[in-house]
Amino acid sequence: MSRTPFTRRAALGLLAAPALVPAFGRAQGMKKVSFTLPWVPEGPNLIAYVAKANGYWAEEGLDVEIARGTGSTVAAQAIGAGRFDYGIAAASAGLQQAAKGLPVVQVATMSYDVMMGMVVLADSPIRKPADIMGRKLASTAASGDYPFWGAYAHAAGIDESKVQHSTVDNNVRQRLLTEKQVDGITGFATSMLPVYVAQGVNVRTFLYSQVGIVFYGNTIMTQKDRAASDPRTTQGIVNGLMKAQKYTLLNPEEALKIFGRAVPEAALSRTAQEQARVGLGMARMGATPEKAFAHPLGWTDPADATSMVDSTMRFLTVAGDTKPDPAAAFSNRFIGPVTMTAAEWQRATQLAAEFRTLFG
Repeated sequence: MSRTPFTRRAALGLLAAPALVPAFGRAQGMKKVSFTLPWVPEGPNLIAYVAKANGYWAEEGLDVEIARGTGSTVAAQAIGAGRFDYGIAAASAGLQQAAKGLPVVQVATMSYDVMMGMVVLADSPIRKPADIMGRKLASTAASGDYPFWGAYAHAAGIDESKVQHSTVDNNVRQRLLTEKQVDGITGFATSMLPVYVAQGVNVRTFLYSQVGIVFYGNTIMTQKDRAASDPRTTQGIVNGLMKAQKYTLLNPEEALKIFGRAVPEAALSRTAQEQARVGLGMARMGATPEKAFAHPLGWTDPADATSMVDSTMRFLTVAGDTKPDPAAAFSNRFIGPVTMTAAEWQRATQLAAEFRTLFG
């Protein structure tokens, strides 16, 4: 497939300085904003509750109503169609909808790795990805990671013909691994690992990103017209979430307490609490790659934007879809006010270090 060059002009547009727009004054009243999560309230998206509870959105004059989601694809569709003003969803879902003509723009990055991967038991003889050859692997065909298996296998030196690869229902996939009916499963680590860890099941994951298949996790999305016509609100949404991102990176235990008060069912049992803790830990890990340290929170790498668009067109689109312009699909216009010092980045990285042991 031909690649559209990411020109210097496009890169400059993507990296444009943040709009210098004032926040709503309290005297003007609070503006009501609808906001959707990609899934049920959980560790990777709890920063929305921190933004609301800590008053970060209120400081911007925004009264944000948070709705639960039913999947990133549905969330991105709803945002693009204007059923929600803003929301969080996986970058790939936003690009899929942009390719189908929905006017979705991603205005800030929350995680630099969607964490697609192959999961094995920690005591498994599988020590490197190619060790899955001659063994059993289970995947869910409807899962967003599934189209990337072939590319991962090729990049990781796996001969697919030597893998007993079956597709199974999402409801049984994880159980097959714990019962040792299969030697590995594929999926999104952010969904699978919190459950395993909370259940006391020790696992290791080989991430697709480790062989160069780059896709961001959650990003903040809105409609292109809204971002252009109402930069003040868009700036406020991003500012509030990035303040919450910083707070969560540096105060994870307090963030979990805030989440437990906002979503009581997340604190009903030790298992639920541990799932939220691990999910948040993985989100924090995904938010702290070294390349982000020199930039404000929410920054999108232009090279990654181009790579993600190319991968979307290769693996996730159908006939009739149109390749999005990376500089139109992602914007750095609204990032900038929230930054971290080198010492704060170091602390955030150290606090997330325990979760790196989950990966091969």
